[in-house]
Amino acid sequence: MSDAVFYFLLGVAVVLFVLGMRRRFADFMGQSADDYADEYPQFDMREHLNGEMSCDGVIFGPLGRVTSTFNADFHITWDGNSCVMKEEFHYHDGSIQNREWRIELDGGGNFEAWADDVPGKGRGEVAGQAVLFNYLIKLPADAGGYTLKAFDCMYLTKNGTVVNRSQFRMFGFKVAELVATIRKKETV
Repeated sequence: MSDAVFYFLLGVAVVLFVLGMRRRFADFMGQSADDYADEYPQFDMREHLNGEMSCDGVIFGPLGRVTSTFNADFHITWDGNSCVMKEEFHYHDGSIQNREWRIELDGGGNFEAWADDVPGKGRGEVAGQAVLFNYLIKLPADAGGYTLKAFDCMYLTKNGTVVNRSQFRMFGFKVAELVATIRKKETV
């Protein structure tokens, strides 16, 4: 092996190592429940994601530009540690999407969740003011039918609003990001 090939391969290895370390320690996907364990206010999914809720959000494409906006209505009911979360999304183009999540808390801060467009079960953890949730999601056929890896984080603010940030990846590359707020519907 020539010196040029050796140094080229060494350079590639160093770049891959630096990128891996950045993703693990200095990137959105590098978050862990330990980062939020002692934060206040404490996120109790049964309290803060319960009843009639409103959601407003934007979706960013792979280049960081807004590709869609939406409003949603959530109807969330709990029976002990089991939840049904019915979501109805209204997108800026007039389309409507419905999803029904089923969530099971284990009592120790972890949970599993599933929906019709989620192959298998997603797994998450509640820690301090945050909920961190990993799952696969299958896009509708008219959007390509691809299965994406989702990392969804919800952060509770002091006034009870939940700020949601999600990234969606395919083959390790970010293809979309969602930012939304979720709050209790005001009663009239």
